Amino acid sequence: MTTDTENNVEETDVETDVGQGDEYLTFSLASEEYGVDILRVQELRGWEPVTRVPNSPDYVKGVLNLRGAIVPVIDLRVRFNLPMEDYSSLTVVIVLAVKDKKDGHERIISVVVDEISDVVKAKLSDIQPTPQFGSALDIEYISGLADAGGKMLMLLDIDTMLSVSDMKQF
Repeated sequence: MTTDTENNVEETDVETDVGQGDEYLTFSLASEEYGVDILRVQELRGWEPVTRVPNSPDYVKGVLNLRGAIVPVIDLRVRFNLPMEDYSSLTVVIVLAVKDKKDGHERIISVVVDEISDVVKAKLSDIQPTPQFGSALDIEYISGLADAGGKMLMLLDIDTMLSVSDMKQF
């Protein structure tokens, strides 16, 4: 594990011990806690400027060159219609392996979050289904809710949220 001293963020290839429950990398956005399956996390990076892509959706900040691979950078605040904040030394880019549900094709996509929180274990029996709010609220990206030390953790379905099919549009 190495540390990116300029951005004060650990840059790592994540290894996990698959044991009694699934593990989730947790992060915050606008004071809310979210989690993604840690087995999908490829790397954590501090924020650095990216190359803009003309005519891309507003949530696509641009692309970065990750050891020769061009990786889209998605701002989750914009994707979730949250108020924008300036990026800080705590801002982190999470590099994720995303699978297209239609053809199973895997692609590397990165997301910008406010800050990394922790790694949390949650047994399948501890994960509650997402409540139904009718058509007034889009919850298709939330795969479930878990208790993380007294805080509600929203577990994200990154395959739906960052659909490779949707990303082909830019």
